Amino acid sequence: MPFEPAETDASVLRFPCKAPIAPEQAEPLRPVLIILHQETSTPGRVGNALRALGYHLDIRRPRFGDPLPETLDGHAGAVIFGGPMSANDPDDYVRREIDWIEVALREQRPFMGICLGAQMLAKQLGAKVAPHPQGRAQIGYYPIRPTAAGHAACPGWPDHVYHWHREGFELPDSTELLAEGTDFPNEAFQYGTAFGFQFHPDVTTAMMHRWTTRGCERMLTTPGARERHHHFADRACYDVIERAWLANFIGTWLKRAPLPMLQAAE
Repeated sequence: MPFEPAETDASVLRFPCKAPIAPEQAEPLRPVLIILHQETSTPGRVGNALRALGYHLDIRRPRFGDPLPETLDGHAGAVIFGGPMSANDPDDYVRREIDWIEVALREQRPFMGICLGAQMLAKQLGAKVAPHPQGRAQIGYYPIRPTAAGHAACPGWPDHVYHWHREGFELPDSTELLAEGTDFPNEAFQYGTAFGFQFHPDVTTAMMHRWTTRGCERMLTTPGARERHHHFADRACYDVIERAWLANFIGTWLKRAPLPMLQAAE
């Protein structure tokens, strides 16, 4: 399971109202659906990037009873974030989230799964999610290798990204592998307008402080995990590029929804 520590941010908004109208737009921007898994979880840097583009965040926590929409017609896209649970857990809300991803896929809406969210997407597409066969984990910064498809989908990839997980996913059928790793070979993939990222581009410095404080024991006892001081030393080296890559990706991700049929025909 990903087993990320809890994190807190009092600035998180829930079920916002209307988004601001940009000068060049006739209609307001639709909100982005944000699915979180702990009472104190936040959308971190992903949320910051979306707000900077003018999007409100419709934040829901199905684990605590929040409903999921029957359609994404009222949303610009959806993001499922990480959490300490496993995509293999028998809990009803886990199964409901995995099943719900079919809505985004069927409607071809922009979807992003981060860590647990990527594993849920993989399971929805029929792939296996499982721990590393030698019990290894990735907690800290680790190298990734973008593929040709990855460079085409979003240029400017970092060569190291931040992780916090001990399960990985097989590559689902009919998907494009965007980035490879070592201990966990599948780091990112694309299925139409849906993207799955095993790593955590969403983590802010404040989140890293919280996670490494609350998860300190795991960093010392889990094979493959990096000690706390490495997280911050590596962040100084790699975060600028990862942050720029995320901003570039977010800027194009919500433009991937298909045109309505009438416009497409024209």
